[in-house]
Amino acid sequence: MSVNFSPCVVIPCYNHGAMMAGVLSRLSPFALPCFIVDDGSDSATQRQLEALANGNQNVQLIHLPQNAGKGAAVVHGLTVAAQHGFTHAVQVDADGQHAIEDIPALLALAQQYPDDLISGAPIYDDSIPRSRLYGRWITHVWVWIETLSLQLKDSMCGFRVYPIAPTLRLANQVTLGKRMDFDTEVMVRLYWQGHNSHFVPTRVTYPEDGLSHFDAFKDNVRISCMHTRLFFGMLPRLPALLLRQRHTQHWAKQQEVSGLWGMRIMLKVWQYLGRNAFSVLLWPVVAVYWLLARRARAASQQWLNRVKTRLAEQHRPVPPHLNSYFHFLRFSQSMLDKIASWRGELQPGKQIQFAPGAQEHLDLTSPQGQLLLASHLGDVEVCRALAQLQGDKTINALVFHENAQRFKQIMEEMAPQAGLNLIPVNDIGPETAMLLKEKLDQGEWVAIVGDRLAVNPQRGDWRVTWSQFMGHPAPFPQGPFILASILRCPVFLLFALSQHGQLCIHCEPFANPLLLPRGNRQQALQQTIDRYAERLEHYALMSPLDWFNFFDFWRLPDADDKE
Repeated sequence: MSVNFSPCVVIPCYNHGAMMAGVLSRLSPFALPCFIVDDGSDSATQRQLEALANGNQNVQLIHLPQNAGKGAAVVHGLTVAAQHGFTHAVQVDADGQHAIEDIPALLALAQQYPDDLISGAPIYDDSIPRSRLYGRWITHVWVWIETLSLQLKDSMCGFRVYPIAPTLRLANQVTLGKRMDFDTEVMVRLYWQGHNSHFVPTRVTYPEDGLSHFDAFKDNVRISCMHTRLFFGMLPRLPALLLRQRHTQHWAKQQEVSGLWGMRIMLKVWQYLGRNAFSVLLWPVVAVYWLLARRARAASQQWLNRVKTRLAEQHRPVPPHLNSYFHFLRFSQSMLDKIASWRGELQPGKQIQFAPGAQEHLDLTSPQGQLLLASHLGDVEVCRALAQLQGDKTINALVFHENAQRFKQIMEEMAPQAGLNLIPVNDIGPETAMLLKEKLDQGEWVAIVGDRLAVNPQRGDWRVTWSQFMGHPAPFPQGPFILASILRCPVFLLFALSQHGQLCIHCEPFANPLLLPRGNRQQALQQTIDRYAERLEHYALMSPLDWFNFFDFWRLPDADDKE
């Protein structure tokens, strides 16, 4: 046994005094120190627990003055265990439903993976209530979405081994659920921090005379709020989750499967629930995220205030629902459009319509390659639908994202006939220009956004041109416009805005070709970006909630900003 492995048992107990004698009797063969956390039990239970502790030198009783919840009791027990020098704690429920005889198997895995969470994977008999079984499966699906992985087989089993130090660090960093939401939340958040979970099949029974503290209304509300927090906590972690290496797998399998299961899960949820049901669920989920995402909410409010100011200056009416909650909601709905795009459900003429003149400019029958200059205003996923208009037309979309290779792999798997080719880049260099020139010469199209800075600027050297946007100077990247001038092809502006319940495609010529003469290159570049900023503002005022830059657009990112 490793000198760094020192296990104990932690049992949260609330009014389960009559069952504790049997639980301790089954624990005795393992000779493990045991901490019973009395979570504000009644006086009869306190007397029973005190009698058991007084007669057993391996048992230490911890009293909490009032009921704080299972999660709070477990964390308190782990804290005391850490003070006594223990490194791992077996959590056992006090109601006797767990197969305590499986503790050696759990501890063997804990020794093998000392930094990870070890949990039972329940095998139920007919004693489990049907409602609890169905509820567990709903939680399983949400956990798979929140981790973008099927690695967490069961997040609700209370029979597990905690690595004490990582768990207490997590408890000090975030506010974990204190009651029935604790088991799931602590497992998901440990996974986010790099601590996998490993599972041992174990029998779980529900005693006929068992005492359950599960409150159908209150605990279901707590669990729903927990999944809301975790879902939106997953979104900023999505790139890291998709890139995460599975150290338990052979390296040759990692490229094949790592990062793809989460998207498969999302598509399965869509398939079984449908978009309408999914849309209804967004309202409360977005509301919670709106309350918690202070920085993004401030950026949204800054944007909307500037929109209202510009509309007032132009004597134009303010659209309804122009507030940050509906701004967040529109962004969430755009994610549904992304899934619909992958599933091939965005159809021109149905979910998508063209603004006057747009379809004529987007002449997909032309053999000439074209560059589409897009933005983070509206849904760029419309490119997939555009490719469907002409079966042999390929649109190459440059994606500025450190994790774009994963999205490329997912796209090829989920929509191999999409006609949309994602090209992940961190910066625009000569190799990128040569690749795109070849594709344009073959009659393919290229799409690139003109409003987002490079992912990894060298030593903070942001290659930008400042231009007036919504009444204030804002930094725009030079790269897309320099690239357009190098490619010497027709350049069109493309915006897909949510209007009248549909995505409306706007397209207009921008340059043919875009020229940046050597003699006055900077002046020409300034004029080009000014014109782009002016058209971006024009379309942004048409549909302000389609603005998906949730950060302070009018300043350069700090070195520690994480977009």
